[in-house]
Amino acid sequence: MKNIALLGSTGSIGTQTLDVVRHYKEEFRVTAMAAGTNIDKLEEQIREFRPLLAAVYSEEKALELRQRVKDLNIKVLAGMDGLMAVATEVSADIVLTAVVGMIGIRPTIAAIEAGKDIALANKETLVTAGHLIMPLAAAKGVKILPVDSEHSAIFQSMQGEKRSQVHKILLTASGGPFRGRNLEELKSVQVEDALKHPNWVMGRKITIDSATMVNKGLEVIEARWLFDVDLDKIQVVVHPESVIHSMVEYEDSAVIGQLGTPDMRLPIQYALFYPDRKPLHGEWLDLFKLNTLHFEAPDLEVFKGLNLAYEALKTGGSMPTVFNAANERAVAKFLDRKIGFLDIAEIIGEAMKKHTAIESPNLEEILDVEEATYEFIESRW
Repeated sequence: MKNIALLGSTGSIGTQTLDVVRHYKEEFRVTAMAAGTNIDKLEEQIREFRPLLAAVYSEEKALELRQRVKDLNIKVLAGMDGLMAVATEVSADIVLTAVVGMIGIRPTIAAIEAGKDIALANKETLVTAGHLIMPLAAAKGVKILPVDSEHSAIFQSMQGEKRSQVHKILLTASGGPFRGRNLEELKSVQVEDALKHPNWVMGRKITIDSATMVNKGLEVIEARWLFDVDLDKIQVVVHPESVIHSMVEYEDSAVIGQLGTPDMRLPIQYALFYPDRKPLHGEWLDLFKLNTLHFEAPDLEVFKGLNLAYEALKTGGSMPTVFNAANERAVAKFLDRKIGFLDIAEIIGEAMKKHTAIESPNLEEILDVEEATYEFIESRW
């Protein structure tokens, strides 16, 4: 039996992870779980899965949860200390990090230092601190197993192949709800429009990121670190059906890809069972129902956030942290209806212009850059 510590248990990835565990009770046990503020959902999960340890980021909510579950043999912690405790829970074999944002960096580093394998669904960790995370994982002999559908597809397409023979990574993107729109049409976009993803059911922040294609930019940066490739070997391909989750082109021109239904439980299962495979309890891909598959280049003039991601990766150092932090704050403002849809990319661009990149930032410098970016945005918008 494999013991799992789950960071972000009440979110989209977290709940789907628990669905996998629910179907494979004989294979997994959740020994620790953490959430932000949704203690109603967390209490339900605690009562079903009976972890040894739980954490809530909100101190106030943690206190309330502690009272609610006092009939159970469980320890409830709060804040960053709580997240760190969940990430390093002694009996856990693997830590699935599904929290949103840079809050995931410290717990991920702590888990790696504790020798835990990482099932990574928190892309911001590698976007901002890939130069710290990947060498540390290698030094500790820890596996970093991607949970994002695209990175899982790339990882699967590399099994049994030599990394040195990779010619190009073909990172697919659905194009989001606004594929084919021009800038004029996007001026009037409302929050409700941007939250209508055509293929995937995800959290609010990542759904907006998909609509702006900033999410694909984050994935480009993440892929650079996960697979140790330069930017010129990563190509974004818009594939609206979301059937081919990504591909790898090798130096002999062969292209190997992973296909499947848009179901996040598949990459979650692959990471948790790796290197084994188990049946998926859900809809399977029926090739006879597919009429055609489409592919097109992304429109970098309209989806400027993707272009800014390329710029951030080219600059390197602390610039991806600015890109990520500026996007986080801009998306929050858009969801609060304080700015327009196109303002998201504008804010990211302005924050990047203001910043002088630190070549190889340590963790404290990364977090300082994040805070400085937030302060700059709050002073302007």
